[in-house]
Amino acid sequence: MYSTRSGEATTALRDVSLSLRAGEFVSLIGPSGCGKSTLLKIVAGLIDVTHGELVADGAELAPRNLGVVFQSPVMLPWRTVLRNVLLSADVLGLDRAEATERARRLLAAVGLDAVEQMYPTELSGGMQQRVAIARALLHDPAILLMDEPFGALDAITREDLNTRLQGLHTEQAKTVLFVTHNIDEAVFLSDRIVVMSGRPGRVVAEVPVDLPRPRSVRDKLSAEFRTIESLVRDKLEEGGHEPGAGVEPQAQASGQ
Repeated sequence: MYSTRSGEATTALRDVSLSLRAGEFVSLIGPSGCGKSTLLKIVAGLIDVTHGELVADGAELAPRNLGVVFQSPVMLPWRTVLRNVLLSADVLGLDRAEATERARRLLAAVGLDAVEQMYPTELSGGMQQRVAIARALLHDPAILLMDEPFGALDAITREDLNTRLQGLHTEQAKTVLFVTHNIDEAVFLSDRIVVMSGRPGRVVAEVPVDLPRPRSVRDKLSAEFRTIESLVRDKLEEGGHEPGAGVEPQAQASGQ
């Protein structure tokens, strides 16, 4: 619960219970304003919970076990790509030599090893977001939280980053909680999709994505992929969501 500028009390989430298995990729999807980002920020420790608790392996969830990627990459313009990735090392007091080596490996993994000495203004939006992902993984967190990280990018760049993120998830074996409005993206990336209702947000369905990995762009054209997309859309409508309001339509793979 939080207060609006007018002082009105607003309940963002109600009776939400969500569990993630180690190494699982889970997407949250629902209409705008349903509390997806609020839930993610609660998990990240950026918003205090009014009721309830967060537990990891039977203990309180520690912020150090989390990496966070927002829609905006929030890079420091006076630092190079490499030094932006090393920001969390500075904050957490990590060994500089080990952190630098890991930063370079992560930059190579996201295809940016050739630009580590460039500055943010010299990068495209997609490249900046790849830097943000590398930075979030630098301290080797157990859980990666991603709040619509590709929402502001064009379709082609977004598709490329979806593929790169899938590879990182497989390689790094992280547990990922991913917020998106895009059904196509959720199906492509996820092991499970959590569908939320309008405000106050509550979980109305969980849709398993039993598609083999790795997934390619061409897999989006398969009947199995489209069936899962349709099921997610049906669950959104059952949860009181008006089709076309606040959730991105299915992307046509052939046009990206």
